[in-house]
Amino acid sequence: MTEYYQDFLALFGDHQYLRAGVLIVIFLVIGKVVDWIISRGLARWARRTKTEIDDQMIRLIHRPIFVTVVLIGLWLASLQLDLPATYETLLHRIIKSCALLVWVIFVLGASSLILEVLSKFEDRVTLIQPRTLSLFDTTVKVLVVGGGLYFLFLTWGIDVGGLLMTGGIAGIALGFAAKDTLANLFSGFFILADAPYQVGDFVVLESGERGQVTDVGLRSTRLLTRDDIEVTVPNAVIGNAKIINESGGRWEKERIRVKVGVAYGSDVDRVRRVLMEIAEGNPSVDDDPEPRVRFRRFGDSGLDFELMGWIHEPVLRGRVLDALNTEVYKRFAAEGIEIPYPKRDVYLHQVSPSEDD
Repeated sequence: MTEYYQDFLALFGDHQYLRAGVLIVIFLVIGKVVDWIISRGLARWARRTKTEIDDQMIRLIHRPIFVTVVLIGLWLASLQLDLPATYETLLHRIIKSCALLVWVIFVLGASSLILEVLSKFEDRVTLIQPRTLSLFDTTVKVLVVGGGLYFLFLTWGIDVGGLLMTGGIAGIALGFAAKDTLANLFSGFFILADAPYQVGDFVVLESGERGQVTDVGLRSTRLLTRDDIEVTVPNAVIGNAKIINESGGRWEKERIRVKVGVAYGSDVDRVRRVLMEIAEGNPSVDDDPEPRVRFRRFGDSGLDFELMGWIHEPVLRGRVLDALNTEVYKRFAAEGIEIPYPKRDVYLHQVSPSEDD
């Protein structure tokens, strides 16, 4: 192959500029042919497939390949010129830098495309989802640009070791100065990836606050309580705390419980029937799963029952509990079922004077 190449160049004698010009023209033609094959031939095949990713990938890659072929021609042409060593080195570095720039741009576009496609398969790829797409996209872009700069520095003979050492020292200092911020950012990353809750869920914090998640950011999570008060919790705190997600589980529904005590001697079957009628008569209590009544224990002052039902939205919890408690009190009064108050029997023992001595 090398012999054919040398024989071809020998056809132009010692005319170095002519040889260089011919090589540039040849590689321009080769680049155009390859570009036509990719953008026309492969694109026609890609249009027959059901997915769009191959069409978009072809649109991204055909230009870098064309530019790379042309740059190879420029590099070979420069070898035919009797240039001073300094100029030749400078020209080669410029060519390598252009090639590096073109492929960095391609990798940036291809990575964004691949991440976008992966985010659509939430059931298969749990880590990359629409809400975490921007985070992963930014991370990949930073890594690609950082890698591109690293090789660019190597191309121009810049001491990367010194820069890395300086950057490492600066990174350590920055880490100590912004450790809380970094902790929040890392926690936010894992919260977005793990998704223990999402915007719209009702959660209860370990400290007792209950509210609806309105925003999940990299630094903090925001809750809106039922008092219309916004609570901002740093992700580093919420990431290490016990969180109760009332909107999680198999259903989006939430169970509510109404505890009530009745006096000893009450008809327990009648109590069950009345409580079930109250639950079934409330339109906010779902029929599936159906409400239940449980006789929990023999209390100090009465028999302890619990009415359990499901509501389809956690936001209704307060209103439904209010309605059920009100109806329980009214129905028990109408049915003659006594709700006992705490009682204590006190026995007084009189001590005689002889016993006192």
